[in-house]
Amino acid sequence: MWTEPTPTSALIARRTRLANALGDTPALLVAGRPRSRNYAANRYPFRAESHFLYLAGAQLPAAAMLVDGARSILFVDPPAEDDPLWHGVVDGPSELRVRTGVDEVLPIDALREALGARLERVATLPGNDDSTSAWQSRVLDRAVHARGGAKVEGADARLADAMIALRLVHDDAAIAQMRATAIVTERAHRAGMRALKPGVREAAVCAAIEAEFAAAGMSPAYGSIVSTRGEVLHNESHENVVAEGDLLLVDAGAEGACGWCSDVTRVYPASGRFSPTQRAIYDLVLAAERAAIAKVRPGTRYRDIHTAAGRVLVDGLVQLGVLRGDVDGLLERGAYTLFFPHGVGHLIGLDVHDMEDLGDRAGYAPGRTRSSRFGDAYLRLDRDLIPGMAVTIEPGFYRVPAILDDPRRTEAFGADLVRSALDRYADVRGIRLEDDVLCTSGEPEVLTRAIPITADDVEATMRT
Repeated sequence: MWTEPTPTSALIARRTRLANALGDTPALLVAGRPRSRNYAANRYPFRAESHFLYLAGAQLPAAAMLVDGARSILFVDPPAEDDPLWHGVVDGPSELRVRTGVDEVLPIDALREALGARLERVATLPGNDDSTSAWQSRVLDRAVHARGGAKVEGADARLADAMIALRLVHDDAAIAQMRATAIVTERAHRAGMRALKPGVREAAVCAAIEAEFAAAGMSPAYGSIVSTRGEVLHNESHENVVAEGDLLLVDAGAEGACGWCSDVTRVYPASGRFSPTQRAIYDLVLAAERAAIAKVRPGTRYRDIHTAAGRVLVDGLVQLGVLRGDVDGLLERGAYTLFFPHGVGHLIGLDVHDMEDLGDRAGYAPGRTRSSRFGDAYLRLDRDLIPGMAVTIEPGFYRVPAILDDPRRTEAFGADLVRSALDRYADVRGIRLEDDVLCTSGEPEVLTRAIPITADDVEATMRT
């Protein structure tokens, strides 16, 4: 499998829908500027801004896309005279025009002149780095602040809302590319399961996973989490040697050349088999994930999916003796946040946390705000689901000392938190199970369903 480009027809349709939403307001989306590591020619891998990618489908450094009614113009940074020597021949204007389906391709330095009298009317979205926003500010003669998407105003706010409306509902081209990344992510997780054994370093398993991404012309969609310290939610260190009895939490997903991505978490037992206590917690987290996935249907409020996962966890922990009391009462007190201190998931698409550069403007429906309660405050999405929306579902169970040893978090539960029972599960640091789910008009489609997830299937994969 190799990454296929976004069909030109899809790019044209996206730009048409954006133009229709904005009326006579021109929209300028920027690709971003390449960044150097320690000297100018030693650059970090370039990844274009997602809003630009959505409309252009191409990783073009220092480029910009102008959507002005029925007309679209791509502005690119012309190659330097010696670029063919160092980097090879790149597509010229005619090739880029065919590839992206725009009406015209011009040098980036011609942008200001092309805007002309429309300069004061053009809407833009801030880039995610200071150099890009500084360039936007110079071109548009007004302040454009990096990472300020959540606070945009005027025409920029109209553009932000239009892009959110478009990107919330994935078209056929986007879904096809997300399915492709899911296939590669499946291969990667299977390779990781087979690479794991006691005595290897986390880095070796990570290498086996990311080799599958590279072989398909893809890259990690985010810093791969491959860790025996599963209670550290975003642990990107890979230095530990895996010991007998450890659980390896692996959160890794592929990103294709056009930016569409996967986000998947599985847990592998180092010995090839889960212990009875590990399996009890693992099966409980899996039950919470399945209950949440079953609710991914049109009209369902995503916050209710989060609560449904929490209910399954609380009910299971009561049955295991870790919590004591009435399930409804425990839920009202937020008992699941002791062990599940994050949201059940987020939007996914061109970004692994899709459109998070626009903050809660994208993730929260108008009139909805974040909870102030610990744990629930980290919920990244509170919208009613609609067909074409893709989300992650990722409940977990974590034994986090900073939470369980903090009286501010635990005093409300008193003896209802049975620590002697919790101690029986000391060989579980953290378990999270995550899939990418597409809301349809009927049953949810689990895009990553082929990746082994039941305890039996994970163990069987590790034996092959």
